[in-house]
Amino acid sequence: MSLSKKMMHNMPRRVVITSVGVISSLGFTLEEILNNLKDENTSFERSSFDNEVVIVSPVTDFNIKDFAGRFKDKRYLSRGAQFCVASAMEAVKKARLDKQLLAEAGLFLGTGPNLNIGGEFPDVKDGEIDRKDLMALWILKFLPNTAASVIAKLAGIHGENQTITTACSASLQAIGEAFRKIKNGYIDLAFAGGGDSRLSKSGILAYKKAHALCDGTGEPEKASRPFDRNRKGFVPGEGGAFFLLEELRHAKSRGAVIYGEICGYGASIDGYSMTAPQLDGKWAEKSVNSALQEAELAFSDIDVVSSHGTGTLLNDAMEADLIDRVYGEKSPFIIALKSWIGHISAACGAVELAICLACMQNSYLPKTRNLDEPCHAGLNFVIEEQTCRIRNILLENFGFGGQNSALIVKNVR
Repeated sequence: MSLSKKMMHNMPRRVVITSVGVISSLGFTLEEILNNLKDENTSFERSSFDNEVVIVSPVTDFNIKDFAGRFKDKRYLSRGAQFCVASAMEAVKKARLDKQLLAEAGLFLGTGPNLNIGGEFPDVKDGEIDRKDLMALWILKFLPNTAASVIAKLAGIHGENQTITTACSASLQAIGEAFRKIKNGYIDLAFAGGGDSRLSKSGILAYKKAHALCDGTGEPEKASRPFDRNRKGFVPGEGGAFFLLEELRHAKSRGAVIYGEICGYGASIDGYSMTAPQLDGKWAEKSVNSALQEAELAFSDIDVVSSHGTGTLLNDAMEADLIDRVYGEKSPFIIALKSWIGHISAACGAVELAICLACMQNSYLPKTRNLDEPCHAGLNFVIEEQTCRIRNILLENFGFGGQNSALIVKNVR
């Protein structure tokens, strides 16, 4: 092999997004999402879960058959896993790959636990869960890789795969890991994303006990208020999104549509608390710096930070300080998409990436809803919607257990 060919062989490869499947409370296509952002159409509502009254942001009019057809393994899918499968199959359909390419594709997904324990086992007494109508393979509803197995079976995918369960960081890490596998030459293409739902009695109870949820009082539309001084916790949402990630030359060779380029990824873990972020944000900042370093970008090259912005006291304070520390006086625009869709737990990063792609393509930034009194002066929060050219977006996700992730997406148009 000639020296030039060796150098080309060893050069890091560029990775682009060539298909998007999304199921969200703002819509099921990028066009619907953009229109609902502009029209301020959201799904926040007050709901009761076994006498626990909370504000939620549900996905309405969803039926997995509309995306995956009829298949017998549906019975093994929790609602969160259904969002995984539906969004993945939508991405597969839009990718227009032949069977050989599908067989070679990787599959990387981020998901959370099935917390609908009371719904699955309503009559547990003394730890006894057996009953006449209990499915023989009931365990599949609680295994984290069930969604991946179903997606692979339906789509004919047989390549490298991972199921990642790093709390609210999971789906962004799944996308990051797929990006690295393609960039480093292990595979040419991979489907990556995630889905989740905690809108069940047991799920709501879990977050109530952890004192993480906004209570059920007040107007539902005003409940989610990231970075506002009067924030009182997060609003749970649900949904999923999947993407086809592809090596650039491979994508061009088949004439694929390119939505954006992933150019940097970082992840870390605090090692501090089971639920609270490390207050100085040291290791969260490490994930951001790692993504910037890999992308070979300076802080000033980032136009928009898509924040984790949960609306909880500790997360927002840590994240605002982190952004201020990293960017100093030249703060990029900061958006907080959970003010539109609620917190989708393990799937938040994937769904927020889909929304970011819609915004990037249309040079549009949605306002951060209910941000009346910012908790940190000097940061460039997007208070009112605006249009601007977006070159690079940095997405941040931080989860229970101190899981941190950051992903940088570049506009290639």
